[in-house]
Amino acid sequence: MQLGLIGLGKMGGNMRERIRRAGHTVVGYDRNPDLADVASLSELVERLDGPRVVWVMVPAGAATQSVIDELGELLSPGDTVVDGGNSRWTDDEKHARELAEKGIGFVDCGVSGGVWGLENGYALMYGGDAEHVAKVQPVFDALKPEGDFGSVHAGKVGAGHFAKMVHNGIEYAMMQAYAEGWELLEKVDSVTDVREVFRSWQEGTVIRSWLLDLAVNALDEDEHLDKLRGYAQDSGEGRWTVEAAIDHAVPLPAITASLFARFASRQDDSPQMKMIAALRNQFGGHAVETK
Repeated sequence: MQLGLIGLGKMGGNMRERIRRAGHTVVGYDRNPDLADVASLSELVERLDGPRVVWVMVPAGAATQSVIDELGELLSPGDTVVDGGNSRWTDDEKHARELAEKGIGFVDCGVSGGVWGLENGYALMYGGDAEHVAKVQPVFDALKPEGDFGSVHAGKVGAGHFAKMVHNGIEYAMMQAYAEGWELLEKVDSVTDVREVFRSWQEGTVIRSWLLDLAVNALDEDEHLDKLRGYAQDSGEGRWTVEAAIDHAVPLPAITASLFARFASRQDDSPQMKMIAALRNQFGGHAVETK
């Protein structure tokens, strides 16, 4: 089949290659002309036979809204738009309504796989009406990992990005657990080879995982992580997961704590810890460190 793909960065570029390897035609557009197959969205639409399928892989928020707005003017009734970025599920519902008014279908798709997806395949979670999903199914089949798993029609519009959001929330908590365990092992004198302890967990333990494998890779490159600064960004899905949990009264203590730990990582001189130190000094005479 033919596919228009908008956004050819680290994820989108590799997705284009994997889809092409499966025998499909991909017409790609990116603001960087060195990456693009066409010079504009209008040219991309013109190059595709109807009914068209156009997949959007651009940053969530204003960038995605802008592309959806332009496609709404360029596409025809019966065409389908897929948002494969990290949009919030509530935006999906809005985009589906806007495009439906023009007779254009909409599917949201959470994509996981990162830089490894080209060779290993991408885990896909998608939401939308069955008739719209069916038009995209050959592309889903090309992108997913080999085997029976790695792809799911999660439900209605918004379900794909909601599922991906929860996936990323779980990822936050798992990474935090590995990080806390690593720091504790590094602190004690009795454990002399933390990297090999982590490596030993890769087989025969209940905590083995791809994240653990990646942790071992990182320790092989920099055994004590001396080259890194202890600073971690968050891409937004962790915050949305916690907000959704509040809205639905679902307790998420591990995921919430892992998000707040990332916030703490950005403070070289934590204001909160200043107050903690001051209070400990006031009530117990505990020593404080001054600048």
